[in-house]
Amino acid sequence: MSDPKTAGPSPAAFFETLHGFQRTAALKTALELDVFTAIHDGVTEVEPLAKKCGAAPRGIRILCDYLVVIGWLRKEGSRYALTPESESFASKQSKQYIGQSVDFLLSPVQMEAFANLTTTVRNGGVPAESPEGGSVTPENPVWVNFARAMMPMMVFPAELLAQMVAPALPPKAKVLDIAAGHGLYGMAVARHRADCEVTALDWPNVLAVAQENARNAGIESRFHQLPGNALSLDYGSGYHVVLATNFLHHFDKPTCHKLLRKIHDSLQPGGKVVILEFIPNEDRVTPSVPASFSLMMLATTPTGDAYTYSEYQKLLTDAGFRNIELHDLHPTFFRVVRATK
Repeated sequence: MSDPKTAGPSPAAFFETLHGFQRTAALKTALELDVFTAIHDGVTEVEPLAKKCGAAPRGIRILCDYLVVIGWLRKEGSRYALTPESESFASKQSKQYIGQSVDFLLSPVQMEAFANLTTTVRNGGVPAESPEGGSVTPENPVWVNFARAMMPMMVFPAELLAQMVAPALPPKAKVLDIAAGHGLYGMAVARHRADCEVTALDWPNVLAVAQENARNAGIESRFHQLPGNALSLDYGSGYHVVLATNFLHHFDKPTCHKLLRKIHDSLQPGGKVVILEFIPNEDRVTPSVPASFSLMMLATTPTGDAYTYSEYQKLLTDAGFRNIELHDLHPTFFRVVRATK
């Protein structure tokens, strides 16, 4: 036998990385079969779990054992149990359930974007005119899917952002929510400040989702639509806060500068822009989720990127902003940059 101290590197990481698609398929399958919800309800052994989920015992045993291996379940003798993460995010019994986000995150558009990643890396991005680069094309239906599927994942960060923004607003404040999507960020601010007015900017087909959410939240009278292209649309003026949440990463720096100048012009003196984004450290490889997001932008946009704080500082300074601040939005993986006109 070889001495483990001198055996050299193992190919395990190579093997596991190439089989990463199996992790995706297993989690998606468990969500589709409601495995986590069933275990949350106390169905913890193979036979009754298989019956509850409408699956074969052999299939459930192997699937659940694999979910233990990858950290989504625990196993105690013959019984399965939830981890803190699966209990919070993968069981429909949890108020934090985000399982429906697979409808967007694993949609054909998202998955197919990585089918030709070698070509995309060689080109440095997706051609703007190609179907694959359609995430930034006008009125792409992918954003309607995004607005509906990603709502549960955004409820918590929207609430945290509102707690940061709302207390400093003046009476009867005007808030602009750019690329509003589901509208949750602007609506969270409106819930905290019953006298503020929110204007949501997005494509008309996406704003239909936001308006439905505003109606369900009981704030429809204070929720206004501004349909169109954020790059060319006149935003109006007199806003006290402009929210730019998960938007700037779709574009190159010159386009971001143009957008920030438009935001600057739309604000009242002393007004603030609030940017929520995937912001990696200056090394661009930590923390893991924000740092990994650049690859998503490479595969799905012509020029998008996950920008560092120093890059946002320069963009904002060049656009005329001052008092630039960085805030971690714990316990999420998002960061917030605020700046003042």
